[in-house]
Amino acid sequence: MEILVKNEDKKFLPVLLGTDANAYGMAKSFHKAYGIKSLSLGVMNLMETANSKIVTVDAEPGFDRQENFAKKMEEVGKTYGQYYEKLLLIACGDHYTELIVNNRELLEKYFVFAYISREMKEQLENKEDFYKICEKYGLDYPKTYIITKENYSQHHDLPFGFPVAVKASDSIEYVELSFEGKKKGYKADTYEEFEKIVNMIYAAGYNGNLIVQDFIPGDDATMWVLNSYSGLDGKVRAMCLGHCVLEDYTPAGIGNYNAIIQHGDMAVYERYRDFLEEIGYVGFSNFDMKYDERDGKFKVFEINIRQGRSSYFTTASGCNIAKILAEDVIEGKPLQEIHYHDNPFLWLHVPEKLVMEYTPGEVKDEVKSLIDAGKYDFTLKYDKDGGLFRKLRVNRYYKMAFDKYSKYFNKRGLE
Repeated sequence: MEILVKNEDKKFLPVLLGTDANAYGMAKSFHKAYGIKSLSLGVMNLMETANSKIVTVDAEPGFDRQENFAKKMEEVGKTYGQYYEKLLLIACGDHYTELIVNNRELLEKYFVFAYISREMKEQLENKEDFYKICEKYGLDYPKTYIITKENYSQHHDLPFGFPVAVKASDSIEYVELSFEGKKKGYKADTYEEFEKIVNMIYAAGYNGNLIVQDFIPGDDATMWVLNSYSGLDGKVRAMCLGHCVLEDYTPAGIGNYNAIIQHGDMAVYERYRDFLEEIGYVGFSNFDMKYDERDGKFKVFEINIRQGRSSYFTTASGCNIAKILAEDVIEGKPLQEIHYHDNPFLWLHVPEKLVMEYTPGEVKDEVKSLIDAGKYDFTLKYDKDGGLFRKLRVNRYYKMAFDKYSKYFNKRGLE
């Protein structure tokens, strides 16, 4: 195997699993902090990491299958381990997180990383089990009802009224399914719509449970996301809260964020710090939550066992997640005091003009103020990366968002 990335600094190499915007955001964070190039492994070359000076992609079809993954990672570990002192492994997607956790014994021979045990991961990523944990540790979450494959065709007397939200409890199984009308989450305004959604999902071959929840009212500006890093010792080292001001509305992208304003909230920080430390969590965690105006509480939907797709908003606002990780895992010098981030800053994954057009009215003034002040950044735009071709492709990618919003904004599956 050829060594594709030869940084002058041989202390460590970031090895990113994935070739999407999440991977590019991590590579950009490492480059900002250390001026180094990252290696990205995946099944195909994606636009987000292509033609880049800060990340090199090594893609192979089928890389994400267990047998191929184990073989490739051993090759990468042996080859790059001869050049670098340490190889820092980071998952940029749920499936890659699962592969790291399931292959810990093999990977620990060649790589260093910060991830929880397989048992804890399975409990936290299964939404049904996660809500039981929330109940135990006092985290607020929406009222929930469970449907199983055995009882889905029966009539269900839901303990709350419509509208309701419907989503898969087992996100790993669900993401592998392909069927017409598939979305990450659904909103049903009537029992008839609810029944149609449930039947459609199980007819497509889904075997897990479905989560039905009381739909929390409100537009995009009621959504929040919390990023946190817990050190190898299980102690929280940094927390960064973001206020979502615009979501993605393409069917496959519902639930993703396209614009976030960073805002701190000590009550949220302290509650989730206590939770993470009580369960002995290690590594990045990413919580999606919604503010419920009916009772004034932030209610959590799920936890991602990794940094999220939009987590570059943390670095953009001045809290570099790559540096926090490397200081702990590579240098063995984690932050001695918890950093509770609070630096209002706008992260964008769509053009400025588009976010001003579609952002809810109550946050439009703040968005405009941050744009006018130059306090905003994009994941994929970086003045130290790429030539003309990359810049043209990135600009074209962002401009395509206008067509997507024009097509899907008024056809939202979750409103």
